[in-house]
Amino acid sequence: MDRLFITIGALSGFLAVGLGAFGAHSLRDRLSADMLQVFQTGVSYQMYHALALIGVGILLGRFSVDGSPWLSASGWLFVAGTILFSGSLYLLSLTSTSWLGAITPLGGVAFLLGWLAVAIGIWR
Repeated sequence: MDRLFITIGALSGFLAVGLGAFGAHSLRDRLSADMLQVFQTGVSYQMYHALALIGVGILLGRFSVDGSPWLSASGWLFVAGTILFSGSLYLLSLTSTSWLGAITPLGGVAFLLGWLAVAIGIWR
């Protein structure tokens, strides 16, 4: 599981860099300043949690017995949070479909639960 989260984190980081460049260079003239900021918020949170996934993978390799279920849960929560939070922000900014904003908090909750699961996993 440790290698899986490190791989997903690395690929997510790769995608975040690419999307950040796409936003900065290709969307600057196509989106309003507000929607470009929404897009960049998605990129930022994707990158933070790509690094968090790599960290979870490293922690799983180090603390692979007692905290494994919690650390594994945190990794999957970070994946879900990235899809729901960043994904909804990308779609919202590109399509102006306002109901997508209702999905974003679900991703935020997944991120929060993921961080809590890291803390519990390390504590155990």
